[in-house]
Amino acid sequence: MAATYHILNGDALQQQWPSSIQGKQIVARSCLVEGPVKASSLQALFDIRASFIHQSYSDYSVADYYRISVSSFSQIQNIPDKAEVCLWFEDDLFCQVNCWFVLYLLLSSGNNHELSLIRPQQHTQYGFGGLSKDDLATLYSNKVSLGGFELWGQLWPLYQAGLLEDLSRVGELLYPQYPFVLEAIKAHIARIPTKNSLGRPKELLFEIKQELATNQFGPIFKAFCERAPEYGFGDLQVKRLLEDLNNKS
Repeated sequence: MAATYHILNGDALQQQWPSSIQGKQIVARSCLVEGPVKASSLQALFDIRASFIHQSYSDYSVADYYRISVSSFSQIQNIPDKAEVCLWFEDDLFCQVNCWFVLYLLLSSGNNHELSLIRPQQHTQYGFGGLSKDDLATLYSNKVSLGGFELWGQLWPLYQAGLLEDLSRVGELLYPQYPFVLEAIKAHIARIPTKNSLGRPKELLFEIKQELATNQFGPIFKAFCERAPEYGFGDLQVKRLLEDLNNKS
């Protein structure tokens, strides 16, 4: 029988993992939705990301990034041939970008895997975190094989290169079976600043600040998550956006 591997979207999911689901768990610890990703090779990407994470979050060293994030990517690359690989990722942009990268690693490894994508049935700001262990076990028992490898494999390179029109085209081709991919792509494009806009996340944060008449992070973060669950940003990402917005103001 082929070995089973579960690639999880974060430590929180691993902490609530049902003992009834067998297989090795690998947590994809990354935040590729934030910061630079353009690089000429995987090693160059890891170097760029390590530097960015350290500069953005000073208590997280370059060595920490390699020990925590790159090590999990290496485990994914080394999943053996003909293994069953279950991808536990949600629909929001944060999760989808990490999923695209994980799929890129798997599909370029040279091994053949039986791939499944497991998602919450309803997209909410809580994602897997709003589900019980029994709910997670039910999702696993109802897993469906992932199709369209050729298209899925294009998502990360196009995102990395910033080729938005091509990225949207692939999203449209995947739409009939995986409509959430195109929605994540639309959210990504909407966050990019233009001559007339700071991008949707910052514009929304500005509106929330005005409406709530406060600079307190807690209420602002709560409102942002409620109004823009499609981004899946955590407190660290929203805090950085808010600080940048305040500095520009």
